[in-house]
Amino acid sequence: MKRGQSEMASVETQSLSTKKAKLENGKPAQATPPVPPPTAADQANGEEWTKVEKRKKKKASKNEGKVEQTTQPRFMYSNHEIVKRSHAINIDDVRDLVLHLIADAPPPNWLRIDNANMVQKVVALLVPGLTPELLSLPPLPTSATQNPNLPLSIPLLPSTADTASIPFIATTFSHACPTRAPGDQTRMHSVLSTFFTGPVSGEEKKRRLTQRVQSELNKTDPTQYLLTLEQMIENDYPIPSYMADVFEKPTGWMETPQPTGNENKEKQKIYAIDCEMCLTEDGKELTRVCIIDYNTGIVIYDQLVKPTKPITDYLTRWSGITAEALGPVTTTLAQVQAHVLRLLSPPAPNPFSSSTTTEPPPPTPILLGHSLESDLKALKICHPRCIDTALIYHHPRGRPLKPGLAWLTKKWCGREIQTRGEGGHDPEEDARACLDLLKKKMENGPGYGEFKIDFESIFERMARSTAKNGRVVGGVKSAVVDHGNPSVMHGAKANTAIGCKSDDEILEGLLNAIPSHQFVFGRFMALANALGWVTPKASADGPLPSPTTVDPPPSATELAPVLTQLNKHLKTLHANLPPRSAVVIFTGHSDPRRMSILNARKNAFDTALKSGKTPEEMRLAGLTWSASEGRDLEEAVELARRGLLFLGIKQ
Repeated sequence: MKRGQSEMASVETQSLSTKKAKLENGKPAQATPPVPPPTAADQANGEEWTKVEKRKKKKASKNEGKVEQTTQPRFMYSNHEIVKRSHAINIDDVRDLVLHLIADAPPPNWLRIDNANMVQKVVALLVPGLTPELLSLPPLPTSATQNPNLPLSIPLLPSTADTASIPFIATTFSHACPTRAPGDQTRMHSVLSTFFTGPVSGEEKKRRLTQRVQSELNKTDPTQYLLTLEQMIENDYPIPSYMADVFEKPTGWMETPQPTGNENKEKQKIYAIDCEMCLTEDGKELTRVCIIDYNTGIVIYDQLVKPTKPITDYLTRWSGITAEALGPVTTTLAQVQAHVLRLLSPPAPNPFSSSTTTEPPPPTPILLGHSLESDLKALKICHPRCIDTALIYHHPRGRPLKPGLAWLTKKWCGREIQTRGEGGHDPEEDARACLDLLKKKMENGPGYGEFKIDFESIFERMARSTAKNGRVVGGVKSAVVDHGNPSVMHGAKANTAIGCKSDDEILEGLLNAIPSHQFVFGRFMALANALGWVTPKASADGPLPSPTTVDPPPSATELAPVLTQLNKHLKTLHANLPPRSAVVIFTGHSDPRRMSILNARKNAFDTALKSGKTPEEMRLAGLTWSASEGRDLEEAVELARRGLLFLGIKQ
């Protein structure tokens, strides 16, 4: 909720007051007798009444102010709905709130939103480290008669408040709503993954089911797995010029001829391909290519290639290429391109043919590979018809993650590949694995090898949203501004993904993205870093940490500059938001360190137990786990999953 609004929390039960006549001794009060108009003597003495027109004007002005106030969008917690819950507001509730405001998701029941259609932008900020202590919030109630999930009133900080605080939160938001991160009794799941991924709508699920039923009717058709233009662009494929003008071919690049449109599936050729690269002065260059015919399983082309620049690293561990193997090779990239283009191009008509009937050329062959865009870039060839096993099969944790070829082959084909260790990969083995994975799809249908088919990115949901707030269908433009490289993770489906290295860069990215995007997400991490919540992953070979090794929190003096900077960032961002922008700030979780330490100890104990170590060996190695530690872990997880949510709309 936002400061300055008369209705904050628990306004769902508001009632309109009605005027009642006053009672005197149990009887209605006597009506006031009418007052006669002023006489001439009264006017002479200056006792003229106030004109009725002035009172009407004043009343109308007051009513206009009330109307203007009630037509503004605003949030109001619905306490009686929150009380019905057995748990706090979840991260998926926050996600659904965002989708309701910016897309076409149904409204939440735990929050009342007046004039939601007037919200023009939504800015969601994840700020781990904003603890109740920093905001002078009272501790969560422990009494059985009090609900710990109700919004907490944020006290205004006195002028003499400690410098270790965030005045922006106290002066902008009236309430902090307790939230709960995803997880179970022994671990906390990813807040980011839960926020950015949600179940598909009923309408979309029905559409997908219909699409699947239709595809199952002809599951032996390989063309149903061809990448669309949108998929090729999204996965950074080199695009032929006749498909879209989005890829400018540098010098040395080639493209296969435009398909003729012949859909004769009996003559459809599919070639599984895999390339290996070595590192040169100009970056990675092609050093081997292997192509296998899908229908016969025969290797039709396997060639080592001599790079144009000297090799600086053979990358043998991955490429399998050595200096001895490449030494006598003279084949160039241009020669390989010419051969591959002959395979992928329709045959030229025979000028000496005496036949009077002209048979249409066979369809353009399909290229099959795993993360095929890398092979095409190595070949410097653009091709329009591609099947990518990294996309037609799913990662077990869903998009945008891509499964590895070795894992897919073991999971769905029941055999292991890439087991040569330092000897590197064999491109024929990898190409044949892609071939087998496509055959499995053809035998079992499109649903084979998929995970979480009923989940999708919130950006996909936004792209399907109906017209709202003056935007056209599919017009919700989104941006993710985060540390690291969000374009390969949770920001992969957003229109814009901006990677940053500091909170200063996060603020700059948000300010640049907000004017041109309807939904913007950002994450400030400086506070969590200062609190010691972000630590590198413990080494598997290192000593196990003790649960008592959690460092004490930094002092108020040490924390003050970090809080001052965060407060400045939030104020600057809020000041630059246009009117009717919804601001959603959530912390995600609390201090996760003790939970992480206990989980590391439990995992080490479980691993040792599975490996067959004796109790004595485990005791000597310090690998112990007791029921008491199990209860400590559950308590630490419960505490770590607690967070806070702040909601407001800039008027």
